[in-house]
Amino acid sequence: MLEAERAEALFSQSYAEARGKFLAATRVAGLSVDSIPHPLPGRDGEPLALDVVTDPAPESSKLLIVSSGCHGVEGFCGSAVQNLLLRDDAFRRGCRAAQVSVLHLHALNPWGFSWWRRTTHENIDLNRNFLDFSKPLPVNPGYDELAPLLVPEHWPAEADNQTAIGRFIKTRGMPAVQAAVSGGQYGHPDGLFYGGNEPSWSNHQLRALLREHGRAHRRVAWIDLHSGLGPCGLGERILSAPSDPATRERTRRWWGDGVTSIAEGNSSSAPLEGLMWQAVMQECPDVEYTGIALEYGTVPLLAVLDALRGDQWLQNHADAAEPDLAATIKRQLRDAFYVDSVDWKQQVLTQAAEAAHQAVVGLSET
Repeated sequence: MLEAERAEALFSQSYAEARGKFLAATRVAGLSVDSIPHPLPGRDGEPLALDVVTDPAPESSKLLIVSSGCHGVEGFCGSAVQNLLLRDDAFRRGCRAAQVSVLHLHALNPWGFSWWRRTTHENIDLNRNFLDFSKPLPVNPGYDELAPLLVPEHWPAEADNQTAIGRFIKTRGMPAVQAAVSGGQYGHPDGLFYGGNEPSWSNHQLRALLREHGRAHRRVAWIDLHSGLGPCGLGERILSAPSDPATRERTRRWWGDGVTSIAEGNSSSAPLEGLMWQAVMQECPDVEYTGIALEYGTVPLLAVLDALRGDQWLQNHADAAEPDLAATIKRQLRDAFYVDSVDWKQQVLTQAAEAAHQAVVGLSET
């Protein structure tokens, strides 16, 4: 287990602090940064960027991608992991010896990271946004039915609203409600888990980076860091790749039999549309790809949902919200995805370091 003081030092309390620590770790490692500026400023007026760092290995045909901040506010967790790996000389030496290059993508959604939102500035859930928008978009009748209840006209939600949601959960069951709410929806731009009607800014940037870096390698692994789902402190390893038998077997050989799969129904995640990993297959069709989402639990699922509902209400009614209420909503949202305790931070970093090492070993297998 990583010592408490070091674990605390790797985490941050704002996007600006997290980015500063990431850039500092990059400098200490002697690496260069390619910063892709975001078109909008951050919450405190700071510049925003998707920061790209390659830790190269000589004659490498293998690439490990480590990404943070797909869901904005979840970047507190992922950024700390990247700081750890950049400052871990033994890990970096092992990568070079195994001829594995590492690509760090810091803050895929920097706007959401800075503003403490899970979505992008377009109110898009980035991990529901990777669809072929020339084709009819998926329909989600469950969300359509729940939409008026999920983001009500008043917040905190009134008693009759909470009663109606409780009745829906009791009637349909929590798994069905989770699937309806979080699976992705494309008909309510001001709602939760909106996948968009066109590629987001982050979608475009990620695809370009995959073409630039992924195609130059024969084998690609990806650890995409998330938080907010599952038991507190547990890093669930969710298959984030095609669910064919060969890929499933390889993924579990690398990261253990505990790797879960949405397709197999044994993950804490509901079935989802428009997942980000699909861009690897589209932009780098000739690589052997193996990936997981490393999802850290925080607070109970209903508490996460309530925080998301309040945050979406605030986004839709920003001019009407009292300052104290707005501050409470934002703090609840951040706390739903970032447990600011040393025990949680130690668990996050220890499990991520193990997963990164396992990925290097897996990429090196013959």
